[in-house]
Amino acid sequence: MAEMAEAATRGTAVVTLPSDTEILITRAFAAPRHLVYRAYTEPGLIRRWWAGERGEVTSAEVDLRVGGRWRYVMRANEGVEVAFHGEFREVVPDGRIVTTEVYEGVPGGDEDPAVNEVTFVDQGERSVLEIVMRCPSKEVRDAVIESGMEGGMQEGMDLLERIAISLSG
Repeated sequence: MAEMAEAATRGTAVVTLPSDTEILITRAFAAPRHLVYRAYTEPGLIRRWWAGERGEVTSAEVDLRVGGRWRYVMRANEGVEVAFHGEFREVVPDGRIVTTEVYEGVPGGDEDPAVNEVTFVDQGERSVLEIVMRCPSKEVRDAVIESGMEGGMQEGMDLLERIAISLSG
């Protein structure tokens, strides 16, 4: 396995709340967008970053096509299993992904899932990842924010950057 590069922009994802039902995450990467996209979408690479430092990804299933499904499962450091799943609504290689997202710990989540729009913006040897999460209600948005999502997301984005950088060598 290649040595993991240091994250050049550690912990720098910016989280804002553009509306009562939206969460916007913006993160610059010291890697070109095609490598960030690859690290973001390939199951073997997802297993290395998605849990941040909060646990271990035990399953990363990705059927990367419109109508295809995805599912990630992690065993948190406390021993509890956490799973999310969804469906791909739009896939533009190296550019944009739109998916639904359901946290499997909430009954009825499939009935009104969150929708994530993920955009990969090219800036030469650098890139920007933008995620807009559209939640079904303000209550769901607030629950996501209050869940501690940001800390784990920052760790995961740092690992995602390291992996993307390592793919260039």
